[in-house]
Amino acid sequence: MPGSLAIDLGSSTTVVAWHDGTAAPPRLLALPPYSLGDPAVVPSLIWLAAADGQERALLGRQVLESDLADGEGPGLCRDFKRRIGAPAAAGTDGAAGTWLSPEAAGSLLLRRLWQALPPEVRPERLVLTAPVEAYRGYRQWLREVCRDLEVAELALVDEPTAAAIGAGLPPGSRVLVVDVGGGTIDLSLVALEGGEGRAAPIAQLLRFAGRDLEGDRQALRCARVIGKAGLAIGGRDIDRWIAAELCPDLPPGGALLREAEAIKCQLSDQPRAVRLWTPADGVRRELRLERPRFEMLLEERGLIGQLDALLDTIQAAARREGLDPARIDAILPVGGGSRIPRLRRWLADRCGTIPLKGERPVEAVALGALALTPGVRLRDVLRRGVALRCWDQRLGAHRWQPLFAAGQPWPTDPPLEIVLACSRDQQQALELVLGEPVAEERAEVVFRGGVPVLRRRPAGDPDVEAWARQPEPWELQPPGQRGQDRLRLRFSIDGEGQLLVEGEDLGGGAPLARRRLGPVR
Repeated sequence: MPGSLAIDLGSSTTVVAWHDGTAAPPRLLALPPYSLGDPAVVPSLIWLAAADGQERALLGRQVLESDLADGEGPGLCRDFKRRIGAPAAAGTDGAAGTWLSPEAAGSLLLRRLWQALPPEVRPERLVLTAPVEAYRGYRQWLREVCRDLEVAELALVDEPTAAAIGAGLPPGSRVLVVDVGGGTIDLSLVALEGGEGRAAPIAQLLRFAGRDLEGDRQALRCARVIGKAGLAIGGRDIDRWIAAELCPDLPPGGALLREAEAIKCQLSDQPRAVRLWTPADGVRRELRLERPRFEMLLEERGLIGQLDALLDTIQAAARREGLDPARIDAILPVGGGSRIPRLRRWLADRCGTIPLKGERPVEAVALGALALTPGVRLRDVLRRGVALRCWDQRLGAHRWQPLFAAGQPWPTDPPLEIVLACSRDQQQALELVLGEPVAEERAEVVFRGGVPVLRRRPAGDPDVEAWARQPEPWELQPPGQRGQDRLRLRFSIDGEGQLLVEGEDLGGGAPLARRRLGPVR
């Protein structure tokens, strides 16, 4: 079954998603013996029996079932994802005193997951995710890790963009990503590629048709970070708070912490949680926690106050960039801990006017990575693009407004909306003059015959060559007046590469019938 595979390597959880190229929706893959049940995710954990013991390594669920997840010593590797690409700690080949370097731990996990794929799953395309702040170094590491994997296409996308697209947000959005992981909480305000006539985001190809591409010469295709703030507290710390609350006489060991985590998850969906647990002394205990007490516990431990400080930092960064924090397009909670109702309520209280997305916080990044990969949702990318000639009242001259730029994936979704105004009194028609940007002298990746190649384009505004055949003008009834907003148009590109337009006449309120304006390339 050929198709596309996405792997989202996370600090606490790794998600593997699969799409077979049919109309069926993507799904998470269960990868025994490493993955958990519902959802089918893999804990980002490795335990080694010896420094050279990769053959005896335990991964994911195996580490949890062996009660090794909260042990100590150089054999346990966790939280290695965020240290990939950072200098090794002094006096050790690894990080945080482990035998494996972060890069080696990540490589071991990815390769084992690849080997555990079901026999009927044969990926022709692998897409991986990378943190936006370490995109360049992470990209180089992934290219080395995947060099020997038998897959024809290899692509990379940054995590905030994948999460936003996976949650259904449009290109060009400014998104506050709230990532509640196992060991940290990170807030990142990012601006996605695309919007306002610019090319929408698409996964960056590192390998195509079995050939490695010179990725270092490609322009980085990732979201722009406006502000970022983090806290070295995460889901595991919350588990320890719950364990100390329910069993203050016992150390927070592995089995007790797993019960605490189960209680935390139950309280995300229910007003109370009850678990029966038998510790080493053989005396069964009832572990009970009500949601109000749990939320008070988060307050007492200072978590909400710390979150306020993080958000203040993000809002200050937005203002420095000239962005009113109220104009953020969406808030996107990701990570399992973001399902905690108190954290959701805190976001609603502090950012009440901003839409809160994230119905699938654990899977959003992996599913978005699939959606950003050609062959799953996108068919192709434009080589030239298309622009609309508009009258600029301030300049008193015509200018070309890009509609869809080179690199824009199509079919497009959602459409691009533009409002056109009249340039003179008693104007009886508005014409659409379309053009195609001519080649520029700047490096970019374009597709020719289905194969990505590099070409050079000059910087600056490109020249535009008007189409030889222009669409019929739209008649205005009643006639329009100078400066009056008159037509609201929505442009899109369909699955056949045709430029479409529809909209409304703002003067009379009548809808405008959809038109096919011609092919774009």
